[in-house]
Amino acid sequence: MNTGLRITAFAAAIVATFGTAYGVGASIDPVVAEKPPAAHDEHAEAGGEEAEGGHDGGSGEGGGASGAAGGLQISEGGYTLALDTPRVAAGKSTTLRFSVKDDSGRSLTSYVREHGKELHFIVASRDLTVYRHLHPTRAADGTWSVAAKLPAAGGYRAFADFKPGEKGAKGITLGADLAVSGKSEPAALPPVRATAEVDGYQVTLDGALSPGKARELKLSVSRNGEPVTDLQPYLGAYGHLVALRAGDLAYLHVHPNGEPDDGVTEPGPEVSFTATAPSPGAYRLFLDFQHKGEVRTAAFTVDVPTAGAGESKEREESEESGSHGH
Repeated sequence: MNTGLRITAFAAAIVATFGTAYGVGASIDPVVAEKPPAAHDEHAEAGGEEAEGGHDGGSGEGGGASGAAGGLQISEGGYTLALDTPRVAAGKSTTLRFSVKDDSGRSLTSYVREHGKELHFIVASRDLTVYRHLHPTRAADGTWSVAAKLPAAGGYRAFADFKPGEKGAKGITLGADLAVSGKSEPAALPPVRATAEVDGYQVTLDGALSPGKARELKLSVSRNGEPVTDLQPYLGAYGHLVALRAGDLAYLHVHPNGEPDDGVTEPGPEVSFTATAPSPGAYRLFLDFQHKGEVRTAAFTVDVPTAGAGESKEREESEESGSHGH
């Protein structure tokens, strides 16, 4: 298995400069940038939820074996993501409202609960330095709403990851642009690092992504140099991973290999995923994990080489390892 990640500085001179993540309200998970995020009450509540159902749609959840990229279209499979608040002001608390419309224009009200939620709503800045995994609530008429406070101006992408309640429906990830008004400047994609720091925790990434090929990623959580062996379930798992491709923000959503109480999976320090990159390029990975009632997010930049380059490197490492063994 690949144990290293190639370092790259991928300049994304896109829309906005975003610094560290900020707490954004009781229903919002923090993002890890350079400073620790604030705690949120809902995190403790979310930890008690159990996963229901699988996910076989465009998000690539359920192991990511297909490597399909989602979130590039606002409409897919007869459904459309309709943002009622497509523009908000930077740094101000606001309520994001949206709905999922069917072909006849009616709001969808029947969903399959997956990983404890009917719908997962994620907002990320175009430069991938701001990430929010939000937990909206649905009204009877199908309108979703959630409080949010986005820290800086620029372009964002909103993702709705869900599975319609109709029989035989597959999971879908829809994406729509969200504008945050105010002064903005270009920002570079954060550099590749194998370890992320957040609120006294260290998360180490071991493994690599390959285009069109399923690979294992292992993320190990420690605190003050000691392994964390009592991670708490969050959305039915010990970790929740989202990958976004730099440039177009193609969305790849996977979950761990194993789940709590399956008799095999340990509550840390390691959380294992199987994921497939849809193409070469730079990606940003966001790992949500819960410990002591609080959810934190560790963020990583990874570089996915072309298939040939990755295979050549694998052969070289394998040959080197073999020669050492003689």
